Amino acid sequence: QVQLVESGGGLVQPGGSLKLSCATSGIDFSIHAMGWYRQAPGKQRELVAFITTGGSTTNGQSVKGRFTISRDNAKNTVYLQMNSLNTEDTAVYYCHAKYMYREYWGQGTQVTVSS
Repeated sequence: QVQLVESGGGLVQPGGSLKLSCATSGIDFSIHAMGWYRQAPGKQRELVAFITTGGSTTNGQSVKGRFTISRDNAKNTVYLQMNSLNTEDTAVYYCHAKYMYREYWGQGTQVTVSS
């Protein structure tokens, strides 16, 4: 059974930081490209950051210079370090895994940025 389990979300003040984790099981993690997406109320789901199997990364325009995606193949886990958070970063954050035509989603973790 494939599982992607996100953790690390919560409430943070503007300017603060959070680190999200996504622990996977049931897949060969090392061959999957991994990504973080987010969806705010009333908005479409958008790409936050993406990392290839080789470690190359791509960030969404709105988070460039603030968020960093990384992966640990030994732990089957992908991370999202989020710095300089602002209220527009409030959303449910989802972990995504993709290999060829197969893709999987986590259940999401809420991130709320508020004073």
